[in-house]
Amino acid sequence: MKIHLSSVFVDDQDKALRFYTDVLGFVKKTEVPVGEDRWLTVVSPEDPDGTELLLEPAGHPAVKPYRDALVKDGIPVTAFAVDDVHAEFNRLLALGVRFTQEPTEMGHVTIAVLDDTCGNLIQIVHSA
Repeated sequence: MKIHLSSVFVDDQDKALRFYTDVLGFVKKTEVPVGEDRWLTVVSPEDPDGTELLLEPAGHPAVKPYRDALVKDGIPVTAFAVDDVHAEFNRLLALGVRFTQEPTEMGHVTIAVLDDTCGNLIQIVHSA
């Protein structure tokens, strides 16, 4: 068994697609109209047949309180692996990304937490 799909709730699918592709560097994999919204996924360019991330519309009433509570408590909704947290932090900072936690070493891992501009905190992580 392996993870095929994961999702993040986003306020605006177009804005999310721009952020996740133009800023974070993912590539669009699937875009299928579903009513007013779309089934919209991105993947890592390093693994185009790997795990897809669904940019899921945040319209369900349970989403807002859930995300608000996570953001208030500083809890990332998911984590993305990077080769070098410090280098990625600097690259993203130069692109105007807002971080809620700068690179922090925690034993054999280094993490940082960013705001995806779509209602979520995202952790980037590297294991030594």
